[in-house]
Amino acid sequence: MMTKKDVKIKPGKLFINGRWVDSVSGKAFDTLNPATEKVITSVAEGDSADIDLAVAAAREAFENGPWKKIDARDRGRILLEIANLIEKNKDELALLDTLDNGKPINETTNADIPLVIDCFLYYAGWADKIHGETIPVRGDFFNYTLREPVGVVGQIIPWNFPLLMAAWKIAPALACGNTIVLKPAEQTPLSALRLGEICQEAGLPDGVLNIVTGYGPTAGAALAEHMDVDKIAFTGGSATGRIIMQAASKNLKRISLELGGKSPNIVFADSDIDSAVAGAMTGIFFNQGEVCCAGSRLFIEKSIHEEFVEKLSNKAANMRVGNPEDTGTQMGAQVSKEQFDKILGYIETGKQEGAKLVTGGERCGERGYFIKPTIFDAVDNNMRIAKEEIFGPVVSAITFEDVDEVVRQGNLSVYGLAAAVWTKDIKKAHRLARDLKAGTIWINTYNAFDAASPFGGFKQSGFGRELGVHALELYTHVKSVWINLGG
Repeated sequence: MMTKKDVKIKPGKLFINGRWVDSVSGKAFDTLNPATEKVITSVAEGDSADIDLAVAAAREAFENGPWKKIDARDRGRILLEIANLIEKNKDELALLDTLDNGKPINETTNADIPLVIDCFLYYAGWADKIHGETIPVRGDFFNYTLREPVGVVGQIIPWNFPLLMAAWKIAPALACGNTIVLKPAEQTPLSALRLGEICQEAGLPDGVLNIVTGYGPTAGAALAEHMDVDKIAFTGGSATGRIIMQAASKNLKRISLELGGKSPNIVFADSDIDSAVAGAMTGIFFNQGEVCCAGSRLFIEKSIHEEFVEKLSNKAANMRVGNPEDTGTQMGAQVSKEQFDKILGYIETGKQEGAKLVTGGERCGERGYFIKPTIFDAVDNNMRIAKEEIFGPVVSAITFEDVDEVVRQGNLSVYGLAAAVWTKDIKKAHRLARDLKAGTIWINTYNAFDAASPFGGFKQSGFGRELGVHALELYTHVKSVWINLGG
């Protein structure tokens, strides 16, 4: 297994127009290992001046560079080579995200990186299959459509799945022929910078992918409001999503948003209880609960409620929380002190609201941002811990008695990113899949993903779909061409 000693971590620079450069201001900031609270390295602090340079490079590459003329099949070959190089460097990339984010090495190795590779492979196959259609219009005309790249795309990604979120955005954008300015989360910039090196090695022309590290209010805001950016793709919190919508209105650039969630995980008495318990564990404790579609509202049918909570709490209390680099670790550190404090604050709120703390509810150890897996019972759906996104290993157990009630309660949220249903009744499963207002519905499973299947939200969880063929719609324009065949 690769260790920290095997990874040569250098000070991070900005990647603009195929070159590694310092920020215009000369400023830099530290990126920390949340498991140790120690500095990993320093990273260039980009701001509006650097965004200007990156956007100019992306514009030049789009309008006048070789990327515009390259055959679609050759674009696909470059994406394929990126996937191959990620596979070749998978241990290093997995460790980078573990060090920078705090997530267990088993998760980065066996979940994040394989999904990253699969994403680039999938869109490599799409590159030469993006085309228009002929339309039988009235009159003596020949009408056809062209599907063309949007242009310069700004992409702002979160810290919870650093490399995977980069892949979800970069791969389809490149397959469609766009150029990119990527702003990684300031908490977790390292794997994105390494990906820049990999893309360059794979033969991506200069200026096609530019990476500017920095803070949201400076670099991120400058990218969102930039007048020469044609589209913004953002994954993150709903409050920031609203700010991005306002910023994007300055030049009416296209936007797609994948935002927060408060997903209902619904367990019926006729389900396989042990499987549902395992699914509930995955739904809330995977990635330390720092998952936008986490099953943070756990609805349990009344007749099995006591049994289910007892089984769940026993498993949660015995989870191995600790060193993310240890292959035996089941839950690592929260990404930052800010997130750590926020989660502990919500736990105190839950106690004050009258919810019953079953297990967890406190930090784990004396160093690092570790929190014990936390279960609240006797939760009312109107409590803050049931309404607001905590983004941590905290689940709220809520009792229900019938299907109509749980559908109503499940939909009683400003969010609509995902939902899950555990039942052996196929009619009930299909009914809830229809009636629950969410972009993804899992039946007798949780956190299933594939590059071919679309992902996105309803309501304040955002709009637009990433992954699958639907992501191509985010990164292309449709042009209608009319030819007069008459006299």
